[in-house]
Amino acid sequence: MSGDGNGGRHGADAMLPAQEPAGAAGIPAPAHGPAADAAGRAAAAPVHGRPGRPAPPRPDPWVLSAGFAAVYAALSLSRYRRMATMSWDLGIFEQAVKGYAHLHAPVADLKGPGFDELGDHFSPVVALIAPFYRVFPTTVTLLVAQALLFALSVVPVTRAAGLLLGRGPGLALGAAYGLSWGVQRAVDFDFHEIAFAVPLLAFSLAAVLLRRWTAAMLWALPLVLVKEDLGAAVAMTGAVVWLRAGDDTLRGAAGGGRVRPWALRLAAFGIVASAWEIGRLIPLFHGPGYDAFNHIDGDGTLTGHIPAVTALRTVLWVLLPAGGLLALRSPLLLVGLPTLGWRFVSHYPENWGTGWHYSAVLMPVVFLAAADAAALVAAAAPGSRHTPRWLRAAARALPAAALGAAVALSAQLPVAGLTHLAAYRVDGSTRAAERALARIPDGATVEADVGPISRLVRRTTVYWVGRTGGRIPDYLAFDNLSGWLTDPPGYARQLHPQARWTTVADAGGYVVLRRE
Repeated sequence: MSGDGNGGRHGADAMLPAQEPAGAAGIPAPAHGPAADAAGRAAAAPVHGRPGRPAPPRPDPWVLSAGFAAVYAALSLSRYRRMATMSWDLGIFEQAVKGYAHLHAPVADLKGPGFDELGDHFSPVVALIAPFYRVFPTTVTLLVAQALLFALSVVPVTRAAGLLLGRGPGLALGAAYGLSWGVQRAVDFDFHEIAFAVPLLAFSLAAVLLRRWTAAMLWALPLVLVKEDLGAAVAMTGAVVWLRAGDDTLRGAAGGGRVRPWALRLAAFGIVASAWEIGRLIPLFHGPGYDAFNHIDGDGTLTGHIPAVTALRTVLWVLLPAGGLLALRSPLLLVGLPTLGWRFVSHYPENWGTGWHYSAVLMPVVFLAAADAAALVAAAAPGSRHTPRWLRAAARALPAAALGAAVALSAQLPVAGLTHLAAYRVDGSTRAAERALARIPDGATVEADVGPISRLVRRTTVYWVGRTGGRIPDYLAFDNLSGWLTDPPGYARQLHPQARWTTVADAGGYVVLRRE
């Protein structure tokens, strides 16, 4: 996606200045003095191979990525096989993708009959999964796609870290990123559209570090199709490119001045795109009653504000596993500020902490910022008062420390579950539950809670409990593992008093009722 900086460029690349070589060129050097000379020599040196000609890229990042793809897929599919779905989100996204796959609107009936998912979040990017879902119409398609997308993001993180810090440290930091708690929790929490944002951010910010300005900006552009708030991340990426191109201008490198106007255009585009999506597009698809701030303000039942200690805890959890506070020396952290900002002003406590999928988009930001900061320290002149000996030692130790922290934390994170045989077994109760749900015929309408959704969306029309829009479904299906449902027909009459219901299956902790 980027020009090679040696002529023969065309298209968008022709409008931007030539790129600098990868590797140590990604480290901004001081404008004058011995440090500038040292950094200039590092920038001119090839990363690998013969002088003046970089060697072909090593396969290490892709091998590491393939390993994590297997881990992520195993984690998601293990939960799916055991019917351990955590929320209705997986069903909502599958209904949207199912609509795209049949060239229809992305209707998510779980949110109400005929509800267009673009009227809740502007995430048309999930349509990219539709062709695969058309061939493989199953929840598994979404989970495997997410695993591959997260694993893909390992490649630019590992490659950029390797070019800046060396092969071994790069692999260590890439592995630490792949094991990061934010990514693990997102993989474990069913499917979400941010699976597309993570690799886009990783490729964009890696290109920033390697001064491949065109690629950095092009990778950032599609973020506005992932979710409506990510236009702010696009704007911040433009700001980072503007700052780094300014470093080039100060040290006399060619092209920095020509890049900066494009960076400002990118920033403006991100802001305008988010404003347009929130103010125009989403209300258009939603229809009457749309509240742009509902996801932040809540529905009136949640009115709290984040405690300072909770905010500090979340920030430290984001920063420390990626190498501590050293990452604060990198401007790349600016890209993560909008995400933290909207989460901290939200009235939903779920947005404040480290659970669920909300921190996944921050992981490539903080790990690449850590690599950037370590490279900045390494490029500084020895003895500089800005980089004391202890700081240089910390920078050298950062990749190993990050990997050690990631491995230690993983003992308490979802991936640890894969070390137990139970993760690969489907017990008799789960099989009985699947047989119970199989009593529902294809094409039926079903009102259900979380548990049955992943087995029904592919072949039926599924509504959420109490959100049928006045329609009486053909079947009711409930997860009753906790034993909350003591009188299934009585509860069914509460939901739809005008109908008569018969229990057709009660097995494996699941109850299925049919309308007479």
